[in-house]
Amino acid sequence: MAIKPTACMAALAATLFALPVAADENLLGYVSGAETLPQGASEAYLFLTHRWDKGQGRYQANDVSAEYEYGLTHRLTASLELKGQSIDTRGLVIDGYLPGAKSTGLTPSGVEARLKYNFLSAAKDPVGLSGTVSLVQLWRDPHSGQDKDTTKAEFGLQLQKLLLDDQLTLVANTGIEATYAKRAPLDATTQAGADAAMQTLTGDSGATFEWPTEPEMEIEFKLGAGASYRFAPNWSIGMETLYETEFETEVGQERWSVFAGPSIHYGGKQWWATLTWFEQLAGGKEQYINQADDSLHLIEKTRHELRFKLGYNF
Repeated sequence: MAIKPTACMAALAATLFALPVAADENLLGYVSGAETLPQGASEAYLFLTHRWDKGQGRYQANDVSAEYEYGLTHRLTASLELKGQSIDTRGLVIDGYLPGAKSTGLTPSGVEARLKYNFLSAAKDPVGLSGTVSLVQLWRDPHSGQDKDTTKAEFGLQLQKLLLDDQLTLVANTGIEATYAKRAPLDATTQAGADAAMQTLTGDSGATFEWPTEPEMEIEFKLGAGASYRFAPNWSIGMETLYETEFETEVGQERWSVFAGPSIHYGGKQWWATLTWFEQLAGGKEQYINQADDSLHLIEKTRHELRFKLGYNF
């Protein structure tokens, strides 16, 4: 049975806000600032992301990450992240991506190691600038929950500017991600069910569901921006947006999407929390059969996302 993320997030938020929470500035849900941890400092994170609605049928996916971050120097931070996911979907088949109904509880799905180097400090210099490099290994497909061996290398830049006596924070991110992936074959029962669904969708009694198992290579570009304003002690509100596009070796540009939404952040000396609502505003390229809304990309993305981030400094 899939986890119930909305209730979980609400309970965690209520518990957090009842504590004497305090202070790291992780103000937004998807766009990152440029600061790193001080040398010898540590931070633990818990991220919960709920993704839902592909326009037809039922689709809900939950991503959970637990991360530990350590300041190697005043400029260099290292982190290790463990990832998990759950999926609950039915009434929707997407050729090559989603073979049919599947419901799984929370299961481990991958690991990520990251280094972040601060070139300029937003607190000391006119503008803050950092660079990140990370290596990701996944063994489950985040879209279908099927077995898929994926290796990613990611490189990014984070820009940050403080204004109005540090009440207003502006951030911008850019990044590139290179992916090598190989799917495991579907079991016979899943393949047969997906074939039958494709025959119904297309009206072709000979249609089969495609599930390529050859290695795939993809490149993704990201561009994000956001602003956060501290309107009361320990409280900030923000708005952020993220553009992503992906290119695959055989088809060229495979997808693009633009998300945007508001964030609210509460932070104090040791604890902080951020809640972000992310809505897909536009998207394009690949679409699934009989997709009703052609203004969005709903194969690898969903209409809505809700992210809760919790951090503890020690």
